[in-house]
Amino acid sequence: MHLTTTPRRLAVTIAALAGLATPVLAHHGFGLFQLDIKKEWTGTLTKMNLINPHSYMELDVTQADGSIQHMRCEMRAATLIKRSGWSIDMFKVGSTVHIEGNPHRDDPGACYIENFSIDGGKMMNRNDQISSGAPVDTSTRPLRLADGQLNLSGDWAVEQLVLTVPPSGGNGSMIPKSLSADFRAGKITLEQVQATQPPRPRPVYTAEGDAAAKAFNSRSPQDNPWFACKPTSFIRDWTADWPINQFVQSTTAEGEKVIDITYGLYNFKRRIHVGMQEHPANLTPSYAGHSIGNWEGDVLVVDTIGFEPGVLSPPTRSSAQMHIVERFSLDTAKMALKREYSVTDPVYLAAPYASYDVMYLSDVPFEAQTCKEMTPEFAQPQQ
Repeated sequence: MHLTTTPRRLAVTIAALAGLATPVLAHHGFGLFQLDIKKEWTGTLTKMNLINPHSYMELDVTQADGSIQHMRCEMRAATLIKRSGWSIDMFKVGSTVHIEGNPHRDDPGACYIENFSIDGGKMMNRNDQISSGAPVDTSTRPLRLADGQLNLSGDWAVEQLVLTVPPSGGNGSMIPKSLSADFRAGKITLEQVQATQPPRPRPVYTAEGDAAAKAFNSRSPQDNPWFACKPTSFIRDWTADWPINQFVQSTTAEGEKVIDITYGLYNFKRRIHVGMQEHPANLTPSYAGHSIGNWEGDVLVVDTIGFEPGVLSPPTRSSAQMHIVERFSLDTAKMALKREYSVTDPVYLAAPYASYDVMYLSDVPFEAQTCKEMTPEFAQPQQ
């Protein structure tokens, strides 16, 4: 069954995402796109920008007066599109594209794509999945490294949510891919789905933290670094917008064991120094801080300090005193990598900011993606 997303369905989808309490909420919301207004456009495809945090289709539309309106229409992030089985080959320059979507309030050359067809083909929804979804073959994957450590290397990703309509009908909800068929068949309720998801942490603020959060403009590139293709914290960047994150365990030329992590949506880097007992003095503050990891049995405990002031997760700010402890454990039967985390920050947080998340071996290889913000109100001036 093909799922068509109306503006009202989009609103329900957002509510369902919030109810699932997952850390994969869209980081922009929907900007200044007018979801209460539905429009259609037909034009010639001139370019497909397969990028993060949102892909953009560009096309030339002939107006009633014969003039040409160049359009830039928002789709999902390149990472999500590729995980859904889509490829750049689907979008051939010169093709005729028909779009159902929503206009931008201020920019007549921008739109939000709900559904589209190419050269008269099948109408596709922005959330459609066309991949086989075959499980990752782990039959030849070593469980441990030569030194006995659990093998955490590889490409990891949060399970995707798929727009799914239950037997009762309605607008549908965003459901984890593995539960989508049961939800569609009425075998599981939305409440039961919600119970399977990690709880979203709720910040408890100090007076300074509360004031900073109230003053935070989540839709400003100056306050919210995501709109400028910059990192927030690795707590949020680990899961937000379904990235594929890459773990690489290795030994340096100096003999130090390290784990290098690339956070896939924007290609941010972080190194964990395995076996180091104490942080060096006089650390240079950075986005990723300084991480030391030690194994407690088969649990990797990672301690990180040395942060520069920044953003934990909008609208919560973070200070140079932020301290993060993570515990990574691997369910070898499900190949599920669980991260439990606790964040303390005496400047902004009156209580630990804590929860967990779970990632699985990705069925799509990690691939570095270009980050370019093209949403009109967030786009940065060219340097």
